Amino acid sequence: MLTRLMAMVPLVLVLALPIPTFGFAREAICGNRAPINTLKKLWPALYACWTPPPGSGGMAVTLVFSVRRDGSLIGKPRATYSKSNGDLEMKKKFFASVLEALHKALPLPLTDSFGGVLAGEPLALLFGVKEYGKEL
Repeated sequence: MLTRLMAMVPLVLVLALPIPTFGFAREAICGNRAPINTLKKLWPALYACWTPPPGSGGMAVTLVFSVRRDGSLIGKPRATYSKSNGDLEMKKKFFASVLEALHKALPLPLTDSFGGVLAGEPLALLFGVKEYGKEL
């Protein structure tokens, strides 16, 4: 009975990290085609392609999206959270940088088995930049 209930609840994989302060994103190479078979390898592959625009400290956006078994995008990503400061032009630049990062990283080079696990599941990633001395 419990497994039936678990099957009905959608799986949302979430990683919320302020970037680019963590080393794993800086160590990964954008567009690297090395096979991805774990979440530990997935997140750096996505974040490595992101370069936040200058002056975007304190801004953040969470994107929710799904991929196919082959690592390509299903549908359009959705922003489910945003924290912004600054003018409308800066907000547009920030959001564009996040979408550009996703575009550069896709399609993801998923292994067959990991692609089967992720296929169709919603992935949520928080792209954010800390302001000096403040929490994101």
